Amino acid sequence: MITKRNIFLIGPMGAGKSTIGRLLTQELNMEFYDSDQELENRTGVDISWIFDIEGELGFRIREEKIIDELTRMSSIVLATGGGSIISKDIRNFLSSRGIVIYLQASVQKQLMRTKKDSYRPLLKTGDDMSVVLQRLAFQREELYKSITDLTFNTDNKNVKSIVYNIIKMLKTI
Repeated sequence: MITKRNIFLIGPMGAGKSTIGRLLTQELNMEFYDSDQELENRTGVDISWIFDIEGELGFRIREEKIIDELTRMSSIVLATGGGSIISKDIRNFLSSRGIVIYLQASVQKQLMRTKKDSYRPLLKTGDDMSVVLQRLAFQREELYKSITDLTFNTDNKNVKSIVYNIIKMLKTI
């Protein structure tokens, strides 16, 4: 039954969406997609380049098109970008086309997981990373919650146990 529905992973950068998504797809025999990776594959450039040339608005327009297309597929696990939920259309795509799982992570854990990652343009502003992550959490928390079917905190938990608990909860809905 689980494999007949889409699963969409939302949450802040560094919450483990891609890592958890990949293992989840192995366990459920589903296809895995990462919206950021799909965008890079299709444009031939990385996310940072898109931000530099088109700005965040240009990136968000592209992201919305990719997520619309991906969420129309069947039996997939999709890891979304942390800020994708800013778009009301994306929130509608996700909530109407699958099970939305919110992966929470504290700012401290996000810092640990992203500190050496040059891939994340919103962390390259020159501002203190902790301040940026706190601001993003404040701006996005209610948006994540507004479309969430299941929530899992990823702080201090290993990926296998999170995936096990996700599968266990999916069987109940």
